[in-house]
Order: sequence, then C-alpha cells, then structure tokens
Amino acid sequence: MGIQSVFQKRLVGKWRGLCVPAYCVGLSLLLLLGCEKKEAPPPPGPTPVKIATVTQQDVPLYSEWVAQLNGDTNAEIVPKVQGYLLRQNYREGFFVAKGQLLFEIDPRPFEASLDQANAQLAVAKAGLSKAETDRSRDTPLAAQNAIPQKQLDNDVSAESAAKAQVDAATAMVQQAKLNLDWTKVYCPIDGVAGVATSQVGDLVGPTTKMTVISKLDPIRAYFSISENQYLQNASRISAVVSGLQKGGALPVEYIQANEVTYPSVGKIILVNREVSSQTGTIQFAAEFPNPQAVLRPGGFGRVRIRTGDNKAALLVPQPAVIEVQSAYQVVVIGADNKASFRPVKVGDKVGKNWIITDGLKPGEKVVVEGFQRLRDGTTVQAEPYEQMAAGGGR
Repeated sequence: MGIQSVFQKRLVGKWRGLCVPAYCVGLSLLLLLGCEKKEAPPPPGPTPVKIATVTQQDVPLYSEWVAQLNGDTNAEIVPKVQGYLLRQNYREGFFVAKGQLLFEIDPRPFEASLDQANAQLAVAKAGLSKAETDRSRDTPLAAQNAIPQKQLDNDVSAESAAKAQVDAATAMVQQAKLNLDWTKVYCPIDGVAGVATSQVGDLVGPTTKMTVISKLDPIRAYFSISENQYLQNASRISAVVSGLQKGGALPVEYIQANEVTYPSVGKIILVNREVSSQTGTIQFAAEFPNPQAVLRPGGFGRVRIRTGDNKAALLVPQPAVIEVQSAYQVVVIGADNKASFRPVKVGDKVGKNWIITDGLKPGEKVVVEGFQRLRDGTTVQAEPYEQMAAGGGR
C-alpha cells in the first residue's frame, strides 16, 4: 500500500472519531427539550348555573281525570217506514235545524195505499148510508106492526156494523197518511249531522240507522272516579248535585288533547246512581258551553277540578327536580356557593312549579339550569332563574 493511501485511511478514522461525539451531543439536546416539564393549567373557575329561591305560599290543589266528550243529545235517525231511498237533503258534518228535511223515501207505494184506504172508506160510508136509510124506513113500519120487529133489529145492527166499518176505514186512511208523511225524514233537533250510512237506492226500514244528529251546545265530558275518591268527597258532591252548596255549581276545567285548556268553564250535571261492579268507579258528567262546536263527540281530554288548598306549600320550578329511578333530588347551593345534592319528596305539580313536601326549607337556593355539570362540593357562579312561575297558576 502506498504512503498516500495510508494517510487517507488515518485521516478518515480521525474524522469518524470526531463525528460520534457530535451526534451524541445533538441527540442529548433533543431528549432534554422533549422532556422539559410543562406548567400545570390554572384551576377552573366556578361553574355557571341558574338558581331559584324556594318559595312558600298557599296553592290550590286540583285533581284530573281522563274524559270523553259526547253530545248533550244524540238522535239516531231511523225511518218509520220501509222503502227505497230517493234523496239525501243535507250536507254531512254540517249544522242542521230542527224540522229540516234530511231524507226522502219513494212515496209511490204509500200514495197507492192511501188511495186504497180512501176507496175503502168510501165503500164503508156508502154501507153506513144504506143502513141508516133502512133503519129510518123500517122504524115507523115496525111501530105499526107492518113488518116484524126482528127486521128492525137487524137494521139497527147493520147500521152499527156500518158505523164500525167507517171508523175502521177512517183509521186506515189516517195510517196511510202517516206512512206517506213518514217517507220524508225530518231532523228532530238542532245539531250537527253525521255521515249517512244509507245511500240513495238502498232499501231502508225501521231497523236502519241512517245517521246521527248530535246537539253540541252544550256538550258533555264523561269521566269516572274511583270509589275511594268519591267517598273522600261524598258530602261535597252531594251538596253540589242537590244544589245546596253556596256559590253555585262546582267549576270544572277541560284540557283538550293538545294540552290547551278550553276557555269556557263547565259544571257537574250528572253523578251516576251506582258504582260500577266491574271497574269500581262511579261515572260523572260535566257540561260545557260549546257555541262554535269546537268540541266534538268522541274526543278525549282531561277534566280538572279544584279539590282543596295546600297551606304554606314549598314551591320550586319543575326543571329543578331531578328524577332518577322514581327517586327525586335537587341541587342546593349553600352560603359558600358550593353545590350539594339533596333527596326530596315531591307532591303535586302546580303550574310550572312542583310542591316539595320534604327535604327543603323556605329561602334555600336550588339549581334550575346547569346541574348536569355539578358534583357535591362544586363551586358555582349563580345567576337568577328568570322564568320561575310566580304562584300556583295552572
């Protein structure tokens, strides 16, 4: 190997010796930078929540029951004679007036029956006339013994029979006239007409329900209460239905299916005479004015009746009450602005509030919004809950 080659190898070895320490120094710097300790984040501030004060006041107590509407009067339209339906003279679902023509049945068979009855009446009257003539003629002859007394007796009997035939024929004429009149079916009440179940051309008769007319003003809401509830208020109910309670009838509210309270207040007008042996309930009916026919038969809703007063009740907004597996609790904010979960017992809902029967005191602060982010001991930043119901309005 030449001198130059030996020199190059020694030079390269020296450079390799110098590069290893430099590489190690750079790696050490990177590790130091990566392991540099970061500063801990500042502690979080108070959790914002909205709170309300537990209020104490007298509130009315109400009871509610499911109710179904029905007309004050529901008239089933059934023809009195059998025949083929010719016309329908009303619009289904519209108001109809008492005496308005609803249906027409083919009158021709009944006109023929009337003509036949009139003819039979004429024959009977002719027979009576002859019998009266015979009696009038034979009466003086019998007195003179010109004819046997038996002949006069026969004349008197024949006259009586002829009168009876005239009476029978007259009754047949009257019946035929009624049948002819009954081919026109009129509305018996003012109300709203339902859908016709018989169509033009159908054979209808005394067993055919052609439609139903419902009187809707006033309208009734039927509901049933348990025997136990009835017994708790029996004396008051008896006073109401007998008219002895001062201040008039017991007011009743009706809550429609869309949760809107019907604007007119009703009154109890019916308490059934017996407790149902099948359901253990007693039926009531409340009557409501319904001039615009807003309420219709068959509709479901709830009736609400004031049953008493809760003196000095504790109220909190309904959103403040937390329900977990049929247990209730609220979040109370102490003087140190720290939250604590507390179990409570609840009563009735009154408007937008809830009655608390145990677990709270008047003046305490409860969280209405934001309790999802809280734990026992969490510090809060409280703001007033502005939508709290002011009282016991329903």
